[in-house]
Amino acid sequence: MPTTATTARPGPAGPGTGLGPQERRVLAAVGCGLRDDEIADALGLPEERVAEHLARVLAALGLRDRAAAIVHAFDAGLVAPGRGPRTGPVHRPAPPVPAGGRSRSPELRISVLGPLRARLDGRPLSLGHLRQQAVLAALALGAGRTLSRRELLDGVWGTEPPAANVVPVYVYRLRRTLRSDGGPDPVIEHGPLGYRLVPGAVDVDLARLEELLAGIGAADRAGDPAEGVRLCSRALELFRGEPLEGLPGPLAELERLRLGRRRTALVQRKAEWQLGLGRCAEAVAELSALSGEHPLDEPVAALLMRALYRTGRQAEALRVFDRVRRRLADDLGVAPSMLLRRTRRMILCGDEAGLGRPAPADAAAPLM
Repeated sequence: MPTTATTARPGPAGPGTGLGPQERRVLAAVGCGLRDDEIADALGLPEERVAEHLARVLAALGLRDRAAAIVHAFDAGLVAPGRGPRTGPVHRPAPPVPAGGRSRSPELRISVLGPLRARLDGRPLSLGHLRQQAVLAALALGAGRTLSRRELLDGVWGTEPPAANVVPVYVYRLRRTLRSDGGPDPVIEHGPLGYRLVPGAVDVDLARLEELLAGIGAADRAGDPAEGVRLCSRALELFRGEPLEGLPGPLAELERLRLGRRRTALVQRKAEWQLGLGRCAEAVAELSALSGEHPLDEPVAALLMRALYRTGRQAEALRVFDRVRRRLADDLGVAPSMLLRRTRRMILCGDEAGLGRPAPADAAAPLM
């Protein structure tokens, strides 16, 4: 960060801040990364006066520490990244185009369909502690939508918000982490309403999942089960484990449940198409794994029973029913549903036609 031109008068720090001209100058200098002694030299003040001005700035803006003041200076427009205090509109020149063709921006990928991960040009990034990661996850889940500070606090901390204003500090750290070496702009953008990921600057795996789900819907409407199976497989490959594994906060918990149900629905939809195409052995493998993860999920168990029966494994299909019936009784104190009982009855009667038909529409979770 340049240390020159620190005496330039910055613009206002924002409506209602109540900062005087000297406090604004100090805030701009802090935003440039200057130490107190450097600010004192630049502004012609005693060093203890700089400390007093900074203390008033922190109190007036409700900031926890110097790092939060740096973030606020950027967000308020007092400092232009890489240019020192901002004294007017910034006009950034277009990046040079290589002789061989178009310029290429560094590729930043964020994955939420498993433990949170970020990679810049294939290089894994360290995203800090769990609450900071949860802030990034919230922005990634927002799909470019602006999230207010209150939304981030509610989503990441719930009913136990932090005592200090840490959101700007976390955003500042994440910006530094996610920006490529020499990159001109942060990928997290701040505006009057809050924060968001800059549209088009980040490839989030959840956005790719949504695109595939749209294709799956189109294949369903077109009556193309082979294409549906192919797209379901691609969508399921995006999942790398439990979504947002280990992240704290109400938002992460809700998204874990929602995305987990979506994965289950994808396996079910894929299995239905596989059964219709006669690819029953393929369906058995995935349904067996899913049933092991969700032993009380009766629609999944019913699909597995149908797939096992149609591969000539009637005894195994009936054992699935017995296993689920016992778990339901032991864990929940309930009997099997009509869906599971009807599937067992069709297997016992050898109802090939019934077992080949898709399950009732209400048996599977919606994909969208």
